[in-house]
Amino acid sequence: MAAASDLIARSACEIIDLLNTQAVSPHELLDVLEQRVAEVDPAINALPTLCFDRARKAADEIVKRPKGERGILAGMPVPIKDLTEVAGVRSTHGSPIFADLIPEASDILVERLEAEGGIIYAKSNTPEFGAGAQTFNEVFGATRNPWNLSRSAAGSSGGAAAALASGMAWLAHGSDMGGSLRNPASFCGVVGLRPSPGRVATTPGSIIDDTLSTEGPMARNVEDVALFLDAMTGQDRRDMRSMPKPAQSFLEAARSRRAPRKIAFSPDLGITPVEPEVAEICRKAAYRFAEAGVIVEEACPDLSEAHECFQTLRARNFLIGLGAHYRERRSLLKPEVIWNIEQGMKLTAAYIARAEAQRAALFKRMVAFFGDYDLLLCPATITSPFPVEQRYLAACNGQAFETYIHWLAIVYAITLVSSPAISIPAGFTAEGLPVGLQIVAPPRGEAELLAAANVLEDILGLRNITPIDPRPEQGRS
Repeated sequence: MAAASDLIARSACEIIDLLNTQAVSPHELLDVLEQRVAEVDPAINALPTLCFDRARKAADEIVKRPKGERGILAGMPVPIKDLTEVAGVRSTHGSPIFADLIPEASDILVERLEAEGGIIYAKSNTPEFGAGAQTFNEVFGATRNPWNLSRSAAGSSGGAAAALASGMAWLAHGSDMGGSLRNPASFCGVVGLRPSPGRVATTPGSIIDDTLSTEGPMARNVEDVALFLDAMTGQDRRDMRSMPKPAQSFLEAARSRRAPRKIAFSPDLGITPVEPEVAEICRKAAYRFAEAGVIVEEACPDLSEAHECFQTLRARNFLIGLGAHYRERRSLLKPEVIWNIEQGMKLTAAYIARAEAQRAALFKRMVAFFGDYDLLLCPATITSPFPVEQRYLAACNGQAFETYIHWLAIVYAITLVSSPAISIPAGFTAEGLPVGLQIVAPPRGEAELLAAANVLEDILGLRNITPIDPRPEQGRS
């Protein structure tokens, strides 16, 4: 077996190749991860719940399968975000309400990953019920950014992103409503993909046709994300939104490196302030597409209704999904969750009808926009990682925000139009903190998105910036 440090630094695709050739076993990978988690996670707090005993039993079963029948993941260990339930494993949802929950059944997505040879060895940290793009909760505390332990890892898939960046995972599961895959990818210098609604089947919650929330893959580079998306996808009759696997794998699509013809860049989507340094890093990264012969222009569709629309639909979803907890266990909920639910209680049918009409108009404008441009690029977050003690970003570039989620507009506007979107590393601030570039494709355009992102990742040369050891001070080595 290769040295543990060598394995930690490998890409997920390389690890899968080693598994398929039996140059390394799932058990050896679990040993490497258990050692790495013990070394670095006390400083980061990315993977608060471990289940290595369960994982080793799963590895025993996988190695009994004939070679070539071990699935896409072939015995690859994977952490699952603590909003998604895994049978027999503590699944808290980041809330004191479920601090001791051990579910009897797994989510549809977990079942699929295990069928594809994925081995669950940990649950990654998340804010309570995924509310807020800052990973902290009353059960496990805060997750810290490996690039600078004094900074936030963002959220709500902050534990997943921090685990990837620090070498505690090769692939990691996440989910996204208002940027929860894209924000932490940006803050931690990894890659996070929000797929089109329905691309990844999952157990429906209180809203069986929800298209605001999606499950998706995170990894250290574009091809690894594409590989993990292949393992996640497929139709399941228990999820009415789910769609079949495409004829071409997403990994093949990514490796095709088909460059777009014409793309648009916007520093702010016309709806939000952005830190000037972040905007400039993303602008420079986007314009480097020209090196592949791509036409780059500054443009964006009209997304002006995004704030009101998202606030309304998000509040409705919180009321439907968490209203019972508010009535029965309000004292156990954090203030931000209470605020979301109470906003939902104020809604009238007229407000909801207006929001649905706004979303339809936003979608039509975005589809028309993609008649002129193949992709839309913008910052994945409007700021560099802020102090971990800060619950959310209250202001940016001199502009105060009305609510604690307004700083997420640059990602939740894309959520509303059902486009797949990916965050890839774009560069570093003067402090040495990573900045992510968001690349957006037409609905169900994951193949084109991954191919283009791989082209730009090649050009930018930022594929091997992680894993890193936790850094108490800023600066790149």
